[in-house]
Amino acid sequence: MNTIEAIKSRRSVKVFNKDHIMPEEIENELLSVAMLSPTAFNIQNWRFVVIKDKSLLGKLRVAAWDQAQVTDCSLLVIMCADLKTWEKDPHRYWVNASKDAQDYLLSLIDGYYRGKDAVQRDEALRSCGMAAQTLMLAAKELGYDSCPMDGFDFDQVAKLINLPKDHIITMFVAIGKKASDPWPRGGQLDMGEVVIQNSFPEMA
Repeated sequence: MNTIEAIKSRRSVKVFNKDHIMPEEIENELLSVAMLSPTAFNIQNWRFVVIKDKSLLGKLRVAAWDQAQVTDCSLLVIMCADLKTWEKDPHRYWVNASKDAQDYLLSLIDGYYRGKDAVQRDEALRSCGMAAQTLMLAAKELGYDSCPMDGFDFDQVAKLINLPKDHIITMFVAIGKKASDPWPRGGQLDMGEVVIQNSFPEMA
């Protein structure tokens, strides 16, 4: 399956085969490619919390208002982000660059994020969004379906996974073998409404 086919065929699946066990090599492949997702300044701020504990999965399902895909999927990934990666040994992100390039980039990173909480949070949301899409498209390529989720109690989930204070949760991604087809697409907006050429029209 090529990328365009994966995009067109990807759907948010709600009903998974709860008996399917994902091979470890598939799980590793999915997480490895997710880690190739782009991040600003290569700060790699996403953190993928993979849930395997059955008891914890049950508690997370309760926190997700009893949505069955939380426990029935083969792989549940809680997409989190470390808001402070930009200042945690940032030389790691450019270890293969020249000394001059490192000095320049580290100065840019510090100036872009320091004291700017909103920028740090916005960056986290962008990074996790791109990583989640990478994860879902890779899953489709490997014969799996997925469901992105934000229908859960964020505070309760944070407690359940012992989320550090300088991290945020952005979404769940549930991955598995679908047990039934999703509903037909609800309807797509016309391209003329979605695609704006050059600028928005002036308001009257």
